[in-house]
Amino acid sequence: MKNKHYAVVTGASSGIGREISIKLAERGFNIIAVARRDSLLNELKVELGKINEGIEVVTKSCDLSIIDDAISLYEELKVFDIRVWVNNAGVGYYGKAFSQPIKDTKALLNLNINTLAILSLMFVRDNQNIDGSQLINVSSAGGYTIVPTAVTYCGSKFFVSSFTEGVAHELLNLNAKIKVKLLAPAATKTDFGRVANGVEYYDYDKVFGTYHSSEELADFFIQLYDSNNVVGYVDRESFSFKLLDNKMPYANNNKFNQKI
Repeated sequence: MKNKHYAVVTGASSGIGREISIKLAERGFNIIAVARRDSLLNELKVELGKINEGIEVVTKSCDLSIIDDAISLYEELKVFDIRVWVNNAGVGYYGKAFSQPIKDTKALLNLNINTLAILSLMFVRDNQNIDGSQLINVSSAGGYTIVPTAVTYCGSKFFVSSFTEGVAHELLNLNAKIKVKLLAPAATKTDFGRVANGVEYYDYDKVFGTYHSSEELADFFIQLYDSNNVVGYVDRESFSFKLLDNKMPYANNNKFNQKI
């Protein structure tokens, strides 16, 4: 029997998002792939159809750094029975924080923080009592460590990490049915490095030496999806993957919390 459930993956046209879409298609989910580049979305649609002929693939071109467009997209997608929402879309910047053009800083903060938070909260609001629903946000190992020349990016991912872990704890305390999780990759060979550095060519072997492929990250994603853990974290030193209940300190029941 055909699965009637859908999975939304943002930033699905390439890299980690593309491979996550493939993994979820293999699991039988109908896929709603969101990105800016129509041509790559269409290529992905063809590929997913070959991987699993029994699923529906919906593509949506949207610049999620425009927050009102992201909200409109969410409302448009409410006609689908969405059980998994993956906020993978993000952008980085390598260079001195004060040298980044303000328009680029604004786009980074809107996409990595504002849009992710709003889409997360809307999905949780609508699905907190739905069995089998999951929200998985993609952060970074740089969401737990300040990396030189990536301060703006790391700051945005610190928000993603603390926000997602915090929402997950709130929902666990409420015994909500939805599961909220966080995937935190380290260096991964995608187009991210080239775009973040504003260069035509980027050699991961030369720049990092040790890194994961997008396919490996998608495997980590599936481990996280199948687990009862909140955090899937790639250690920047060992590049080992760890499933954790939390990584950020959480002041639950602390005597210094406000008392209402």
